[in-house]
Amino acid sequence: MRKFLVLSLFLTGFGLGSGIAKTADKGVQGVQVVADEAHQRVDITIDGKAFTSYIWPTSLKKPVLYPLITDEGITVTRGYPLEPRPGERVDHPHHAGMWFNYGNVNGFDFWNNSDAIKPEGRSKMGTIYQKKVVSTKSGANQGELVVESLWVTGEGKDILKDTTRYVFTKRKGARVIDEITTLQALDKAVFNDDKEGVLGMRVAHWLESPDEKGGIFMDANGRPTKVDTADTAGATGVYLTSEGVKGGAVWSTRGRWCILTGNDPDKHVVTIGMIDNPKNPGYPTYWHARGYGLFAANPLGRSIFDPKQPAFNYTIPKDQSATFRYRVILFSHAADAEEMNREADTFAAEYK
Repeated sequence: MRKFLVLSLFLTGFGLGSGIAKTADKGVQGVQVVADEAHQRVDITIDGKAFTSYIWPTSLKKPVLYPLITDEGITVTRGYPLEPRPGERVDHPHHAGMWFNYGNVNGFDFWNNSDAIKPEGRSKMGTIYQKKVVSTKSGANQGELVVESLWVTGEGKDILKDTTRYVFTKRKGARVIDEITTLQALDKAVFNDDKEGVLGMRVAHWLESPDEKGGIFMDANGRPTKVDTADTAGATGVYLTSEGVKGGAVWSTRGRWCILTGNDPDKHVVTIGMIDNPKNPGYPTYWHARGYGLFAANPLGRSIFDPKQPAFNYTIPKDQSATFRYRVILFSHAADAEEMNREADTFAAEYK
């Protein structure tokens, strides 16, 4: 099953898999970061095996990392909408791979934008346009990618310059992504208190919660998205935060880290760890984590998660900037609180 999914990832879709398959080469060691701007992608491999790709296809409204693959070759991200797989949920077409954006900046929604938005609603949406691959760097145990993009409102106004540095690290039994995103305000940018943000990923079916019932989920503008009740057979995912909150109770709680652990159809155990940094705005983050497969850290919502709190409405004045730092780890084992506390301490020390 696992080998079939990885092979189909390489061979299906609209060229996403084929690009990283060509880049992968078992004879090449270390972390390789290879740009292919003609095909709107940068491929990352570790010891010749696919890890992820930074892509910006015209079918999406922002750049994303897709797919995410463990050192054992297990794909942890959902295929839809880029490469649908049998048995997956097909809700939220804006949930593709791993991304960074927000649901309400100066009144424009960057999170929910997709080709599914009706023409009459597009002026209220925002799009993040990939502009430049600044640099790539490969190495024995670590590779880097620096990119620039623009956040543009539905009225065609540039409001944020986004410079993101990705650090990809090879470890025994784990793969690591550090994302360091600096947003420079080209005009005053107000991140109105909203639940849709900021670092998110959509996980594979087997990492969904076995007791997820689906339902109607509303965004801040009142747009409903229906998540159908799905066959939960094979769904094994369980969330846990640094505060000891577990399962479905994680949503709208705060913590410096959150993990999602499950096992794939071949019974291989995987943990995805997401770590906040004390230097980030809104630390410790709220967790916008759902049983249907959305795993996100949102430090810029506050009253939306806790009505007793005042609205955050984080603001970056014109010509000023803010930096967000996150670490995502794909473990090929069941990580626990002790391990994650060590990881969080290390991450805090590395990015002061």
